[in-house]
Formats: sequence, C-alpha cells, structure tokens
Amino acid sequence: MGTLSERILGGTAGEYVDCHVDRAYVHDGTGVLTLEAWKNMGGKGIQDAAHLYVLFDHIVPANNSTTAALQHELREFACGSFLQFSDIGGGICHQVMGEGVVLPGEVVVGADSHTCTLGAFGAFATGVGATDMAAIWMTGETWFRVPESIGIHLSGTLSGAAEAKDLALTYVGRLGMDGATYQALEFIGEGAAALPMDDRLTLCNLAVETGAKAGMFYADDITVQYLAAAGHEARQQEPESCRYQQELDFDLTDVVPVIAVPPRVDTIRPVSDLAGVPLDQVFVGTCTNGRYSDLARFARIVKGRKVAVRTIVVPASRAVLEEAIRTGVLADIVESGCSIGTPGCGPCLGAHMGVIGEGEVCLSTANRNFKNRMGTGGEIYLSSVATAAFSALEGEITPPEEVS
Repeated sequence: MGTLSERILGGTAGEYVDCHVDRAYVHDGTGVLTLEAWKNMGGKGIQDAAHLYVLFDHIVPANNSTTAALQHELREFACGSFLQFSDIGGGICHQVMGEGVVLPGEVVVGADSHTCTLGAFGAFATGVGATDMAAIWMTGETWFRVPESIGIHLSGTLSGAAEAKDLALTYVGRLGMDGATYQALEFIGEGAAALPMDDRLTLCNLAVETGAKAGMFYADDITVQYLAAAGHEARQQEPESCRYQQELDFDLTDVVPVIAVPPRVDTIRPVSDLAGVPLDQVFVGTCTNGRYSDLARFARIVKGRKVAVRTIVVPASRAVLEEAIRTGVLADIVESGCSIGTPGCGPCLGAHMGVIGEGEVCLSTANRNFKNRMGTGGEIYLSSVATAAFSALEGEITPPEEVS
C-alpha cells in the first residue's frame, strides 16, 4: 500500500533508495554539459545505450557558430556511441519521449526540469542536473529520496472556454511556486480519469512550477489505449489506500480562463481582468501546449481570419507538424498570418526564433514567465491556447469564447 511514487521507487516517503533508470535523456543544451561531466568522470564508452536518448530541441537550428560547434561534438558522440538520437526538427524532448516511448511504472530521468511531463503515463519522471546524468550514463542507476505526495482530487468536467492549461495555472496559483517542494503531485478522482492524454501531459508539465519533484496520473484505460496506438501493451495501475502529505480538491466545472501575470507563474488572474492589455507577440507551442490538439484548437479559432499581432506557432514535434500538414490545420494557421517555427523549444527560453525586445509584451502558452526569460526587458503573460488565439486576432489580451 502506498502512493504511486512509493510503489514505483520501491520505498516509503522520506527513505533514500537506489534505482535502476529505465530511460534517461538530455537535450542539446544539457547534453553538452553531461558529456563534459562524463569525460571528467573518466567515461570511455557507453556500455548500454538502448535506454539513453539525446534529443536536439533547445537551440535548433543553431543560432551561432559556437552553438553549432558544440552541437556537432554532441551529435558525433551520440551517433558514435549508438545513443537514441533525435536531430534538428525531431521535436521537444519531453514530447518525443511521450510519443509512445515512456511506459507506466518506469523510472524516467531527464536533464531538464520539465521531465515531470511524462508522469502523465504513470511513470516516475523527474529532472536532474548534468553531473547526475553523467553518472547515469556510467552506471545506469541513480538515487532518490522518495518524495511525500500531494493528492489533487479532480471532480466534474471542464466547461465553457476553460482548458487544461487554465486548470494547471489554477493549481499552481493555489499551491504557490514553492508549495510542493520535493513532493509528488498525484492527480486523482473521477475528473482526472476523464481527461485525455494531452490534458494530462499539460497538468504534469507544470508540476515543477510548484517546486514538485514529479506530477503523476495513474495509468488507466485512456493510457492503455494511447500506448496501444503506438504499439505497446501496457497495464493499468490501480490506486491503493495511501497517506498524502496534503490533499486539494478542484471542481473542474468551476475553472475559468486565467492568465499568469509576469514575472511569476503563481500570480494568477482571470483573463477578463486583463482584457485590453496590448500585445506585441503571441507564441503558441512548447512542451506545455504544442501538441496537435493544441494546434487544431488554435486553427479552429483563427481559420478564415487574420491575426492582428505577430504570432509564432511552433509544433512540439515532427509528428505533430506532419499531422497538422496532413489535416490542413497548418494551412489554416499560415493563412491567418502566423509564422511557423521548426519543431522544438524555439522562443520559450529566449534563445532564438521569437525573442522579445525591451518593453515588449508577449502572450505565451509556455510554462514560465520569469523576468528576461524570452528577452531582456520584455514581459510574458501565460495563457491557454484559446486565450492566445482570441488575443492574437485582437492584438490585445482577450477573453476566449467556447469553440466546438
């Protein structure tokens, strides 16, 4: 009997455990640091590369010659060592790993804080630093203190124009940016069971914005069906009686469209309170809201109309881009006046393909709005896809309407 984290890690909350890592991954940024640390530890060769992944997503295409040179070295190492490798345009690491790779019950470690996204599959997924990742490259193992867990009970269903992103920002606002430090968020209840996989990924993605170690859903019929489509036979996870450090209740029917006001993710206000704030840029994408369902929803809103402000849309992966092309979603977005970026992180971290300038305001579907994150002196408001779409059409923050 225990929480999902306790069951997967094989220990009780507060206990230190050594764990075999089922899957470990780095991106072009942290991969460079991991490779350096691995060499400093005396690494000579990768013995078992089948569970190790290198995915280029943060600064692709390379933004300068220094970046290109570092990526060249990491690319050569990954391919020469037979690591699982995804090059430019493959997509955001968390999204690619969520496209039929990660399975329920696995211990998944990524050298990026939003690795918690993959807890949507009933895995214990968390981020680590480059030194810890280098040790995993060498041994295939790592250690954890088993986290205490917070039970987030969901009831009802989302209604009106509210989306999973609005719920995610709402729970971050309630917990605060350090309200769940080194704890695991378990999303449970009838409301959780009814959410599609894309919504679960969004909810788990923002877990780290509360300081949490992981965000998790129990694998159920929706999980099993999703993985079956990718060729996997997965088992459901049944919740057991367990003790939570804290329990929170959310009625999804009460969730309304909200925005995170800069420079904190936990400063949440209804979109209606901010209506009329002028925008210089709208950005739709990232590991939070760059999946096909997000692009399709955005396209339904802007189809046949023109955006009133520069709007950048970046698919989360090549698979998302391909589906958007096949279904005509991409054409609708382009015809509305939006620009399309290479699948990846793009503007999210302020590296390229959408950096904002001094005094500019961006409405983004990403997960962080810290000062100077997307460009020195700019301001970032965080919202759902629907809010971003309606705001892009008006050129100012605009409350979304329900779209079928």
